[in-house]
Amino acid sequence: MRWRLVAVLVGIVVLVLAAHNLPLAQHLRHVERDRLITALERDAFTLAGRSTTALDRGDATDDPAVDRMVRQYRGTSDARIVVTDAEGTAVVSSDEESIAGQEYASRPEIAAALTGRPVSGERRSDTLDTDLVYVAVPVLAGDDVIGVVRITYPASVIADRVDDRVRSLTVVGAITVLMAALVAVVVSGSVTRPLRALRRATERLAAGDLSARADTSSGPPEIRDLAAAFNHMSERTQRLVDEQRAFAGDASHQLRTPLTALRLRLEQAHELTEVDPEGARARLEAASAETERLQHVIDGLLALARADGRDDPTQPVDVVAVACDRADMWKPLAEEGGVRMRVDVRDPELRALAVPGALEQILDNLVDNSLAVAPADTAIELSLARDAQQVEVAVADRGPGMTPDQITRSFDRFWRANDADRPGTGLGLAVVQHLARASGGDVGLEPRPGGGLVATVRLPVAAEPVRR
Repeated sequence: MRWRLVAVLVGIVVLVLAAHNLPLAQHLRHVERDRLITALERDAFTLAGRSTTALDRGDATDDPAVDRMVRQYRGTSDARIVVTDAEGTAVVSSDEESIAGQEYASRPEIAAALTGRPVSGERRSDTLDTDLVYVAVPVLAGDDVIGVVRITYPASVIADRVDDRVRSLTVVGAITVLMAALVAVVVSGSVTRPLRALRRATERLAAGDLSARADTSSGPPEIRDLAAAFNHMSERTQRLVDEQRAFAGDASHQLRTPLTALRLRLEQAHELTEVDPEGARARLEAASAETERLQHVIDGLLALARADGRDDPTQPVDVVAVACDRADMWKPLAEEGGVRMRVDVRDPELRALAVPGALEQILDNLVDNSLAVAPADTAIELSLARDAQQVEVAVADRGPGMTPDQITRSFDRFWRANDADRPGTGLGLAVVQHLARASGGDVGLEPRPGGGLVATVRLPVAAEPVRR
């Protein structure tokens, strides 16, 4: 993957350089040609000005100053110079192959310059068998054309100059590609290295190593975010698996005792059926009690499993309506035991965020626990309050309460106070805690002044109105 990424990055650089340099090379050729023609035109007009007097006298052929000027120019340049008279006949030439008296009127550039206008361009020379860049300017004496100065230049020289610059561009391009390759290796390493580490972590997780975590300290921000999401997934997976393992272990431990007792009671009843019918009936009644205990344990396990598996989105809940509804539901049962139900509402517009049905189950479990320990002629109080961020729902009773050590262990699965003789599975508070945390809140216990216990559930405040 790394080298494929390097190849892609280098390929992009090569395409960009090609798209840039190929038109640039063509542009350089036009620029170099235009620059050369401009220089030739300047030199031609200069030579024409210096040749005017000699041509006007008609002795340019024998004028040593003109001949010397042409020879010097030829010595410092690759250009060829021809000076003609008004008839197009060469009078001075820097080319040994062009001699005085040679006819040039047939040359198109000479013929055009004899009409009084300077011309420039490029054409094929059959005599020299090469392409030439030329400039031809008239030599004027007043309004009369008395001659022509023509300068020609091999087009191959322009091509060589352009090729030199293109070679320089090629060298620069090669260096750029090399640097791009080095940068691509570094960049691809910074991208693929954390991806490979993330892949190894994924493979470890897939192989069953739930402790596998990805490194979130290196790589681009997007990969660090991906690694953080992977770690969150791994932690959640590990937590769920640990909870399921603990659930399975707790279930097997808690079910073993009532199942063993049930089997012993049934075996004893079978043995006493013939010899002691009353004893057999007592054993069957004990077996029925163990069956009921087993049913309570199973119900508690199912409730806890449902609480563990809750991953529903939270939604606004009318806390006052739910609390009043649950108090009305439990009120008849409480009155049978001589216990009163009270609801203290400090804000009638309390709204909290919770998963659907969570607040109802939380209050049912807390009230059920309070009714089991509340003495007659006392009250169970539901208090509702809020602050800027949380809604608090407190359930207070006047039962025996708990010690600090007992409160610390109260949310452990299957834990029950040592002095508790009442029926129960020890799963109610564990269910409450799971539902509260699934809703984004929490639950806590604390002793109540004057005796008893206060269970307080805290849920996030809902800003949206409750959907009815």
